[in-house]
Amino acid sequence: MPASGVLPKLGEQVIIAREGLQQLLELLKKQGHQLIGPTVRDGAIVYETITSETDLPVGVSDIQNAGSYQLGKRPDRAYFGFTVGPQSWKKFLFPPALKLFSANRNEEGFEVSNPRPETPNQKLAFIGVRSCELHALAIQDKIFLQGQYVDSYYKSVRDSLFIVAVNCGHAGGTCFCASMKTGPKATSGFDLSLTEITGVQSHYFVVEAGSEAGARILSQMPFKPAVPKEKKAAKQATQRALDEMGRVMETEGIKELLYRNYESPRWEKVAERCLSCANCTMVCPTCFCSTVEDVTDLTGDHAERWRKWDSCFTMDFSHIHGGNVRSSVKSRYRQWMTHKLATWVDQFGASGCVGCGRCITWCPVGIDITEEVKAIRQGEKP
Repeated sequence: MPASGVLPKLGEQVIIAREGLQQLLELLKKQGHQLIGPTVRDGAIVYETITSETDLPVGVSDIQNAGSYQLGKRPDRAYFGFTVGPQSWKKFLFPPALKLFSANRNEEGFEVSNPRPETPNQKLAFIGVRSCELHALAIQDKIFLQGQYVDSYYKSVRDSLFIVAVNCGHAGGTCFCASMKTGPKATSGFDLSLTEITGVQSHYFVVEAGSEAGARILSQMPFKPAVPKEKKAAKQATQRALDEMGRVMETEGIKELLYRNYESPRWEKVAERCLSCANCTMVCPTCFCSTVEDVTDLTGDHAERWRKWDSCFTMDFSHIHGGNVRSSVKSRYRQWMTHKLATWVDQFGASGCVGCGRCITWCPVGIDITEEVKAIRQGEKP
């Protein structure tokens, strides 16, 4: 089937064949995009550079629970038959370590050689972004692009970014995006969204364009309008993910709940289990805490300044002149959860949690943020 040459309307559902995914990737590469997508490494789904559809986790599923993650095999050849792994897309816009500048000694002192962080040489294209992760990107946009100070590195990557979203057909054991109203169907923030449909004798994608750039790419591919049966299949896929949702968080009045319970005995109880390892903040797609380090070589002639990820769970993060303001595990866990679900709303106008469930899956002792909210809520009852 030749390319349609027709510019689809935004939000219009069309069908591309299974082979159309590779065509999409080739078109994005021709436009100068470096493809970033899910692939399998070290027994987990990670986001890395890919070159073709063969790099994707074909026929792979994941099994997640509190403190537990493993990959499995699907009975079909689905490209996106899993949920989310330990990494989030933020590492490409807000890198774990970023050199801010370097300086070299000369006869007159030190000269700064690169006053701005180096940005990627290519435009990026994210392949397989879930709805919860789109909401996480929108949250980070508020942090790094809105307000008085704009992060130049983040902006340079974000401005040329192409996003291919994938609607979830299954939910993971720790997912609770439905509670946070962030999924499982992508509604905004993408250039193209795909719903993968697999059957005994069929394998295709229901596609929607979410931007003019997405519509232009789609017009260069073979597609046909979706018929009612195909639209129904896409709707049933996301409904299945809703029905399979692994966790629930009651969000009604949650900000006020946490403010009222700053001295709840539940904080001591969770602190007995928490290792203060910072895993939850490292895997979280919205956490943005960082620190700045200055390093030098042994001669003292070359110095560099680096920005690195940090966490409110580390002792040094809350150290100020005179001592540490959050020296106990109780205070650090309380800070993280209260900021994520309450003070974040006052700070940025939205919750800092998108319900991806990573903090539950990758907590070594299986602490469940949905259970902690439930316990505090129940602790208020007579």
